[in-house]
Amino acid sequence: MKRGFNIVSKYQNSKLNLPKRATNASAGYDFESAEDFVLPSIWKKDFLNGLWLLKHQDNLSDEDLEKAQKIIKPYLIPTGIKAYMQDDEFLMIANRSSGPLKRNMVVPNGIGVIDSDYYDNDKNEGEIFIQLMNFGLLDRKIKKGDKIGQGIFMPYLKTDNDDETDKMKRTGGFGSSGQ
Repeated sequence: MKRGFNIVSKYQNSKLNLPKRATNASAGYDFESAEDFVLPSIWKKDFLNGLWLLKHQDNLSDEDLEKAQKIIKPYLIPTGIKAYMQDDEFLMIANRSSGPLKRNMVVPNGIGVIDSDYYDNDKNEGEIFIQLMNFGLLDRKIKKGDKIGQGIFMPYLKTDNDDETDKMKRTGGFGSSGQ
């Protein structure tokens, strides 16, 4: 098996769809939400209050700053999907083109990178979560089965002096290779 998708055990009986391409020329496999989810708008009182204080050059207390920062954060939307691939590949998670334009949803870090050793990791079985922010004025209701992102399998290259013996083994889930 070269590359593909499976459903994680937590969602085995949830009737999820594996990601698929919409047309024969589509590069991306559409990912769906595994459950209903409310993606909060960033335009909440504490965030607006922080902007107002900054604009009027009032002192923004640490408490005000913390409240504002809690509002303007990305959320992880579960997909219930894991991806297997060759060792020299990764799965790039990207916005669907309709996400920002029609639904006010963006992948805030531009793209997500799912490494080949994320599959079946000890912490979360390799479940892919799509990180999203809602810059719309209202909270966005995401229904189970709504398309929320796309994944594109990509090869990558290593440098001549890349020493594979000094690399750590992945033991965790989301964001674990940065530890």
